Parts: sequence; C-alpha cells; structure tokens
Amino acid sequence: MPESLTLKSLRKAADAGEIDTVLVCLVDMQGRLMGKRFHVSNFLESAHEETHCCSYLLATDLVMNTPEGYQATSWEQGYGDYVMKPDLSTLRPVPWMAGTAMVLCDVLDHHTHEPVPHSPRAILKAQIARAQAMGLTAMMATELEFFLFDRTFDEIRKGGFRDLVPFSGYNEDYHIFQTGKEEHVMRPIRNHLVAAGVPVENTKGEAEAGQAELNIRYAEALETADNHTIAKHAIKEIAHQQGHAASFLPKWHADRVGSAAHVHQSLWKDGTPVFFDVDKPRGMSDLMGSYVAGLLKYSADVTFFLAPYVNSYKRFVPGTFAPTKVAWSVDNRTAGYRLVGEGTKGVRIECRIGGSDLNPYLACAAQLAAGLTGIEEGLSLADPVDGDVYSMTDVPAVPHTLRAATDALRGSSMLRAQMGDWVVDHYTHAAEVEQESFDRAVTDWEIARGFEGA
Repeated sequence: MPESLTLKSLRKAADAGEIDTVLVCLVDMQGRLMGKRFHVSNFLESAHEETHCCSYLLATDLVMNTPEGYQATSWEQGYGDYVMKPDLSTLRPVPWMAGTAMVLCDVLDHHTHEPVPHSPRAILKAQIARAQAMGLTAMMATELEFFLFDRTFDEIRKGGFRDLVPFSGYNEDYHIFQTGKEEHVMRPIRNHLVAAGVPVENTKGEAEAGQAELNIRYAEALETADNHTIAKHAIKEIAHQQGHAASFLPKWHADRVGSAAHVHQSLWKDGTPVFFDVDKPRGMSDLMGSYVAGLLKYSADVTFFLAPYVNSYKRFVPGTFAPTKVAWSVDNRTAGYRLVGEGTKGVRIECRIGGSDLNPYLACAAQLAAGLTGIEEGLSLADPVDGDVYSMTDVPAVPHTLRAATDALRGSSMLRAQMGDWVVDHYTHAAEVEQESFDRAVTDWEIARGFEGA
C-alpha cells in the first residue's frame, strides 16, 4: 500500500508542482465529505493546524436544508463556526483528481476546542475509547453496494429522475463477463483508491442489474469508517468522470433488489482476536456470545443508525437478501446477523441490516454501543436459528418504518447512557425532520392511484 502523505512529503510534492490543491474535509451527519479546497501553499502555512466552517453542516438534511429545532445551532444562535482540525494521519493523495490531496478533520467547538459531541467521527471515537477502557480493540469492515446508471447525476436530475437505466441489463452477481463491461469505471475505482491508501480487496457484481460491490480490508473501527467514506466519495466522482451515476440509494425501484452496507465486526486484545475460542462451539468465545447478544437485544434501538431515511425501509423485503428479522444464524443470509468464519480465528459477526445509505461512523458506533453493553451486562447468547428466517413468526422483526426506528431511538436508555442525551436527541430530531419532509410530499403513486378513482 502507498504510504500516507506527511507535511514534509506534501511540501516536497508541492515544490515539485505535483500537488497544488488540498481538500480539507469533515464528515457530515449523512456521511458526506464537506469542506474547502485549499491552495497547497496556504494549507502548509496555516490550514494544516485548523480552519473553520459553519455549524449548520452538522444540522442539515439530505438536500442541505437547515431545519429548525436543533439545539446545537439555529438562526437564534446565529449559525456560528466550528473548528475543523485536520487529522494529519489521514492526509493522502487523491489520484482521481489532478494535483490534489485530501485530509479528514475532527470537528471542535470554536470556543473550547473540545470535540463537538454529535460529530459522527466524535461519536465513533467515544465508543472506541469505551472498548479501549475494557482492554479491547474494535476491528471492523464494511461492504459498499451501489448501482451504476447509464447517465450522469446531472443528466438524470435534469430528466426529473425518470427513466432510470442501470448500466447492465441483468443480474450480474459474481458475473465476470458482465462486470467486464464496467471495467472502465471499476478498474480506476480500485486502482485510484489503493493509490490513495484505501486497502481495496476486490469489486464484484451484485445480485441485480447494474449493481456492484466494493470490499475493503478490515481495519480498526475509525480507519474502517474513514476508508468507507473516502471510497463512497471516490466511487461517485470516478463514475461521474466516466459518464455514469453511482447511486447509494438503498431502494431505487420497487421491483429491484436493494443495496446494503454490511458491517463485519470483532474485538481484539494485544493483537489477538478475542472472539475466537478453539474450545467453544463454532469457535465463539463467551465474550463474543455476550457481544452478539447485545447486538440482538438492542437491535431496534440502533436501527436508525443503520437505516436513516424513509427509503431505507423499502429495502426490507423477504426474499431479497435484505433481513427482516432480528436473529443470528451461521452463514445464513436470511438472518439479520450472520456468523462468518465459523471455527476459525477469523470468526466474526456480520450485521446485514444496514443499507447503502448509512453513515459508517454512526453505524459502527451504534454496533459497538450495543455489543459492548452486552459484554458489560454479561448477556448469554441463545442458540442460532436455522433455515429460512423470513418465514419465522416467533422471531422479532427489524423495525420496518423510519417512524418505528425513531421511536426506538428516542426511547433507548442504552444509547442515552452510552452516547449521551445530547447525541440521541440530535439524531432523533434528524429522523423526525426526514419523516416530516416525507409526510408533506405527494408521490406519483398517490396521484396515479387516486386522481380519477378517488
């Protein structure tokens, strides 16, 4: 893997005329990169220490509206500044953009320079610190599923988001010939990300026409979330450069399979995976059992962080490889939680509930919050379920609407204890804003159904 840039190597690249622009980015509530493009000379002079941004960047919706009702920032408070503090360990080249480098930032209070508690990176760091206090290191990996379309975002938007045509015409799951037609997009994605320090393992076709998946090597939780965010951004930009749109909308068509972002997770201690115990059934340690039991017990509490929008819940359809029930099973893709690597040192739990629209920092933090609470409570894990989980009536369901997930988030004493009231209230309001926006909308379905017949 290429080494990350340092200030010294960046200065050398600037002097050689190889880099002239530095993207200084924070991660917003939706998991997107927001920030500024600095001339490299100014970044090296001062902006590598800090720069500023408007506080509304952590209080917007998907279309960058500034809804009322947030405690953190408002018109009454004047929408002041936050400090963007570059994490220089994330400084890297951006090979798909000429002469460009990138750095991710932590978001700090302008006056106290303390972390802004509802910043996604800060929320994940808090759960990582909680694991560390228990002597544990959180190791995670996320999968990125998305659809490639014939036209660019701009062309699709100007056409009113109608007549969407995926790049390929049939299911391309693991299909080498069909995915070969997409290599003008996928090959630069793989190569540019590796050159940017993101350890891509592979890409593959997914189980629908025009659907692709990118897999990145597992890492410590914060690095995993950083890699996911940079990769998602790169996929959109590189696809656009090649004349296509890459969409992470979980369910773009009622008759098509949706897109997921599965989260693989394990805990290590002193470089050794502590989920593995050779003497236990399936190689699962007692600690792993308690962690998974916590995931199950608090699954509804954390669903919003895995499925944050109205559209997210359209994905939960039986028979589409998206889970509908909160159960764990051994290598079974009908369950919400799948045991992977049974009986090996690579044993881990995969959460299959999350959609492609999740914010990886919030999703990973929520999983850790639930799993670590399971350890602290000493929970015992029930036996796995076998067979078709979709058809089981005695297994609790995944919340099937944003409204239900919002209620679970609002009332979660576990998340209030582990993330704080401030964070829970902030994201509960984000969920309420999303629901209220949809409730005001009049959809094509309603008009077609009732225009004449009502």
